[in-house]
Amino acid sequence: MNAPRTINDYLDQLRSALRGADPALVQDALYDAEEHLRAELAEQPGRDEATMLEHVVGSYGAPDEVAEIYRDQEIKIQRAIRPPPAPPRRSLAGRFFGVATDPHTYGALFYMVLALATGIFYFTWAVTGLSLSAGLAVLIIGIPFMVLFLGSVRGLSLLEGRIVETMLGVRMPRRPPYPSQQGLPLMKRIGAMFTDGRTWGTLFYMLLMLPLGIAYFTVTVTLLSVSLGFVAAPILRWVSDRFHWQTDTCTGAPAGICAGVDWLNSWSGSVTLCILGVALLFATLHLVRGMGRLHGQIAKQLLVRGS
Repeated sequence: MNAPRTINDYLDQLRSALRGADPALVQDALYDAEEHLRAELAEQPGRDEATMLEHVVGSYGAPDEVAEIYRDQEIKIQRAIRPPPAPPRRSLAGRFFGVATDPHTYGALFYMVLALATGIFYFTWAVTGLSLSAGLAVLIIGIPFMVLFLGSVRGLSLLEGRIVETMLGVRMPRRPPYPSQQGLPLMKRIGAMFTDGRTWGTLFYMLLMLPLGIAYFTVTVTLLSVSLGFVAAPILRWVSDRFHWQTDTCTGAPAGICAGVDWLNSWSGSVTLCILGVALLFATLHLVRGMGRLHGQIAKQLLVRGS
């Protein structure tokens, strides 16, 4: 590999050395490298990039060396923060009920419930920011407001990435999707923010989170409520017998419906409902975990550069 002559050459070689790695890892590595290299260049104004790179490569590392360090660190970090994998289960019943031992199941469950609140916030922020930016475009404060709004979107994308990684277990960036660009003029840095596809991908994600959040919350809460209600059927049956609660549920109903309602109110019907409730509860956990994995991939595609 030829020695890099410019910072862009170094970044291209680092990107090539990290080919096949997680896009979130590549984004973090490129951001760190460019930030470090441009800071070194700013501290040595008398040197050109080629001379500075010859000096920095000796301390910071060649692109292939830095790539190997990032790969090794990623393996160690993932081993440290990820919960131990659940033991493999061969039987169908073991795989079906084993979802309850997977920590990602409960992270995804909490994310599905939280998605309604975050979806409303993201959608409101994006629509309000875009509307005000369009309305103020004719005034002198329009461009500065738009730049501040896009900067806030960049910050929210990092926040959402941390939430997704913590709850859904999907590797997300820990650095912004934009390089520091300290060597570029201000207007070119602003222009790069407007032309970067991740800017608009993040805005689309924020708008998309409202319908997704409503769907996630509705499906999760509805299925959990129904399944837990079924599971509690024997308890309600016992309470009804204990306190001699009598309810007339078949007034005016056809005989077949009355027979079904009477059976559900019996102990055999309550136990059957409880069994169905347990099965529905674990099926819901499987569904929630699957939705969490799917949403993690959506977030990675829209929030990570180079996905």
